[in-house]
Amino acid sequence: MVRPYRPTPELPEHLRELFARFPVDRSLAQDPLSCVRPFATDRRSAEIAGVVASTLAIGNTTAIRGAFDRWAGLVGGDLAGWVEAAGASSDVGALNGFKHRWIRADQIAHLGRKLHDLYGQHDSLEELYLDGRGPVGAFAEGLDGLARALRGPAAGQPAPPGYDHLFPSPLDAGASPCKRLALYVRWMVRPDYPDLGLWTRISPAELRVPLDQHVFWIAYHLGLTQRRTRSWGTVEEVTAALRSVDPADPVKFDFVLCHTGISGDCPKHRDLRVCGPCLVRPDCRLWHGPRRAS
Repeated sequence: MVRPYRPTPELPEHLRELFARFPVDRSLAQDPLSCVRPFATDRRSAEIAGVVASTLAIGNTTAIRGAFDRWAGLVGGDLAGWVEAAGASSDVGALNGFKHRWIRADQIAHLGRKLHDLYGQHDSLEELYLDGRGPVGAFAEGLDGLARALRGPAAGQPAPPGYDHLFPSPLDAGASPCKRLALYVRWMVRPDYPDLGLWTRISPAELRVPLDQHVFWIAYHLGLTQRRTRSWGTVEEVTAALRSVDPADPVKFDFVLCHTGISGDCPKHRDLRVCGPCLVRPDCRLWHGPRRAS
């Protein structure tokens, strides 16, 4: 039987120091959140920007930010106005030809119509999460409520092919890690920089980590999870480990872990030239197992 990997007892201290020293501004410029922050003074515009940016958060960050900028340019930078006009539109309009990976113009246009419908009934998208969550603060149920609200027909029109798959729920049969929606809720809820803190009825303590490939790789190699694939169960396991480090704000480490991978601070193989100064190297699985070729 293979024994599970355990980091050193000092891992919590090492994570806190990594967080405290991390150059957030260096990495923020490379993060999709940098596209959303300019709209932070207007909650509705920030919510719309966040939904679109997180929906487009597939692939590398340069491509994601480029796709967001193309979309924002096509709608003239007036995000609330785009949503308001979308309710009366039956075609893709100015978005004709827009594409990012497998996300198409008709899907983003439908998202605009869906947001128009939802804002006709709710002052904020925070209410959709809260309606799903109920009084017990269950994050998976809140995310499910948000996902289900964003799916389906809008303005009397059926959703285009593939649209509903853009908003998976952790309660679906596949138990998706739901990285993009979890990321969106993190942006809206956490009051500390670089996040926006616009949703004030949700505690940061109930958030779950947005488990992208970088966070998952580092979490596995730090012993924060023993699972070898990304799933909602992995999300819960990693978040529980981070909650033991900071119960009030476990997801504050997400940005740091993600950009440790994106920036190349973690080369994902043993390289003493890069890994030598790393604050969590003593806890890393790579430095406690058989040596791998560089």
